[in-house]
Amino acid sequence: MKIGYARVSTRDQNLELQLDALTQAGCETIFQEKVSGATKARPELDKLLASLRQGDTVYIYKLDRLGRSLKHLLDMVAELEFKGVALVSLTDAINTASAQGRLVFNLFASLAEFERELIRERTYAGLAAARARGRVGGRPRGLSEEAQRTAMVAETLYKEQQLGVNEIAQRLRISKVTLYKYLRHRGVIIHSYRKGTASQETE
Repeated sequence: MKIGYARVSTRDQNLELQLDALTQAGCETIFQEKVSGATKARPELDKLLASLRQGDTVYIYKLDRLGRSLKHLLDMVAELEFKGVALVSLTDAINTASAQGRLVFNLFASLAEFERELIRERTYAGLAAARARGRVGGRPRGLSEEAQRTAMVAETLYKEQQLGVNEIAQRLRISKVTLYKYLRHRGVIIHSYRKGTASQETE
């Protein structure tokens, strides 16, 4: 039996692309959920795993839709193999039903881990070089890449002094507390009065 699994990380993302691809691949049942890739709790994935029988094939749109980390992905594929279940990744052209497919998957996983190690080494080297020059670099602790982009926009709007903090927060769809947090991460000095506001603004 062909069983599909589709996942997106936020409420704003759409599952239709994955669902259409899985349907075209002939999946009879498709489990779907909207949950962050880093989240351990995945009720629909748990249901899928519990429903599997020997000879089934699990279809996914892409490998990163299934595993929350490389180790988790490898462990899950090992669990599927133990149950006699194959994994097919449509975008990555991987099918563990064959020896060649398993080889491709293992090579893919090894390359992904190698790439991560290279990125980690480059990051550490960059930070070490920055410290040697007397400054600390790197991403603000606790901010995702998306939050960093929002923080940069927030800094620009704040420094332009054309909008008050309430208006900036509304335009960026974040709370005023989050706005102040982003500004502090960007090293922006928070003023007690802002142009465009009807009253005093405080932290």
